[in-house]
Amino acid sequence: MADEIVLLSTWPSMFSMRVRVALAEKGLEYEYREEDLWNKSPLLLKMNPVHKKIPVLIHNGKPICESMIIVEYIDEVWNHKSPLLPTDPYQRAEARFWADYVDKKLYDIGKKIIWSTKGEEQETGKKEFIECLKLLERELGDNPYFGGENLGFVDVSLVTFSCWFHTYESYGNFSIETECPKLIAWTKRCLEKESVSSSLADPHKIHDFASGMRKRFGIE
Repeated sequence: MADEIVLLSTWPSMFSMRVRVALAEKGLEYEYREEDLWNKSPLLLKMNPVHKKIPVLIHNGKPICESMIIVEYIDEVWNHKSPLLPTDPYQRAEARFWADYVDKKLYDIGKKIIWSTKGEEQETGKKEFIECLKLLERELGDNPYFGGENLGFVDVSLVTFSCWFHTYESYGNFSIETECPKLIAWTKRCLEKESVSSSLADPHKIHDFASGMRKRFGIE
């Protein structure tokens, strides 16, 4: 019997895009269901009753929540192609560490740049954001990908932020390419892969979305 795979998502979410990249890397077909986060569906509330958040992957009726947990699940269940985590236990731990770093640092710092109404907080956020990216750039080094020669777990965790880079730059008044040229070169390399380019939202649509949300929240 064929696997039934459903993804509950919302299009601007970099977390949901991670799951889409992983599914594409594995060559899996799935049903995509767009969620309205202002009016969450009964299915979302049933499948993620604890956090009530997207993304949720439903595999043969069973829900898996939290984006990088979902990515790891996909990698373990469909291990026939495009491995995302290395086989070596230490390297797997390292990959999980850096993916966790992206989760715990980048999103929250980025929020200060886009959603803050205070110039001082925004400047602090911009400085911290650039520091995080520079640290990640050093970890990348001269490798094509964080996963070495192939797209891997850390790449999936970070690359989906790249479609928000234009928005961060616009509201923060800075250039990521100037600050982190190797990281932008890595982003462009990732986007050459169909699994990535087909899964990420258009940066200009993301900017329009953020502008609309800022107006909704009375920020602009």
